[in-house]
Amino acid sequence: MTEAKARPTVAVLGAGKIGEALLSGLLHGGRRADELLFTERYPERSAELTGTYGIRSTDVPTAAKIADVLIVAVKPQDIEPLLDELAPVVDTDTLVVSLCAGLPTALFERRLAAGVPVVRVMPNTPMLVGEAMSAISPGKHAGAEHLAIVEELLGMVGKVVRVPESQQDAVTALSGSGPAYFFFLVEAMIDAGILLGLPRAVAEKLIIQSAVGAAAMLVETGEHPVILREAVTSPAGTTIMAIRELERHGVRAALIAAIEAARDRSRELGQAHEPG
Repeated sequence: MTEAKARPTVAVLGAGKIGEALLSGLLHGGRRADELLFTERYPERSAELTGTYGIRSTDVPTAAKIADVLIVAVKPQDIEPLLDELAPVVDTDTLVVSLCAGLPTALFERRLAAGVPVVRVMPNTPMLVGEAMSAISPGKHAGAEHLAIVEELLGMVGKVVRVPESQQDAVTALSGSGPAYFFFLVEAMIDAGILLGLPRAVAEKLIIQSAVGAAAMLVETGEHPVILREAVTSPAGTTIMAIRELERHGVRAALIAAIEAARDRSRELGQAHEPG
């Protein structure tokens, strides 16, 4: 009988909110604590996470030597010192997965040993509740087997799509930042409810459940949002009057402009690390 192939050891470099959410999701998805590692600059935070999840904390060079998959979850501005630590110890047997907004795979390929496979990922914060939307793109040296590993890992905390890396800045603007747009809209609608005389607790319950229900309808019916919106919009009714006001105030155009601005900022983050 053929012996089962060992699952890759995974190290998360940077255990902030996204890093912790990923570790938690991997555990809930069936990974054992001894298959996982993490690095964290603050000792108190490391002790807290080890106490909560039973996962070993270590330093970056040790994690790089032990792990088969390195998931880089630091802020983009912290990437240079991390790459300085990784460069001497990462080889082509290690898969590097970047969750850093705006940073291209070419940056990692330029700083690490020749041939190291790199996969770029744009996740979002619903990873905290197992509902992330992650888009993945291979670098020059990443093949189908590397993408399959990343899909399997991220599939434990949400849904995954493959996109060309040229589309990653658009993904960052749309779904990476996307939850903030929904939170902003919900916040405004709660304020409107208070303005109309509803208690805050009641307004919050009404709007949050409406958002959950609307999202479920989009998923379960598969209908275009225009169809679902028109189903709520009766002739000369309350909804069409509200829609008219949204259009009059340019809400649709403002959203498009906001997402374009987020895309441009993502591009700037990547360009800041280009050579010379």
